[in-house]
Amino acid sequence: MQRKIMIIEDEDSIRGFIKINFHRENFVVIEAASGEEGLSKIRLEKPDVVLLDVMLPGIDGFQVCERVRKEFPQIGIIMLTARGQDMDRISGLEFGADDYVVKPFNPIELILRVKALLRRSGEDDKPDNSKIISCRTLKLDTYAKTAYKNNLEISLTPKEYLLIKLFMENPGRAFTRDELLNIVWGYDFVGDAKIVDVNIRRLRAKIEEDSSNPTCLETVWGTGYRWRKE
Repeated sequence: MQRKIMIIEDEDSIRGFIKINFHRENFVVIEAASGEEGLSKIRLEKPDVVLLDVMLPGIDGFQVCERVRKEFPQIGIIMLTARGQDMDRISGLEFGADDYVVKPFNPIELILRVKALLRRSGEDDKPDNSKIISCRTLKLDTYAKTAYKNNLEISLTPKEYLLIKLFMENPGRAFTRDELLNIVWGYDFVGDAKIVDVNIRRLRAKIEEDSSNPTCLETVWGTGYRWRKE
């Protein structure tokens, strides 16, 4: 099955460069030159992954990311930033991005990032992996890839889902940030380890009664994080 990718980038040369490389990898490519156009096409086309430039005319990439994440939590989002500053990267992650790439980038690296995101988002598609994991007020359906808190569905990004699944399947085990990067983002991930902390913070805001005083997803000082046993 061909995967569908959306490129939201206002520079024609960069957009065309990305398009050529993904066409070679047998992706269906949809293009947009502004945030407004991108949102309209996302709602129509439902792509698997969105490559989203930070600096766009009209609404910027952060606003687009936030809206896409609220409407389509299952869509993967990779931010493209030319500035390479920490605040750009962290802001993108806070708004719900799964990953980021700094311009200028190697097209092979970008393709690998997209494939890794798709691979890890789809690794539980087989019916024989179906099971329900419950803990306190939380429930995870690993076949439907849905999480529930007090029987109400929680909107999770692909990375948040993989994180909570890993933790709930291994209660009591402390994972280092490097282990979480390798398992959830893949060994080929070359970004900033802060991506782990940002995703943990987002996840806590969704699953904890009080994210500043977590009772499920604990911090293990000097190590990383663990899921507290009941």
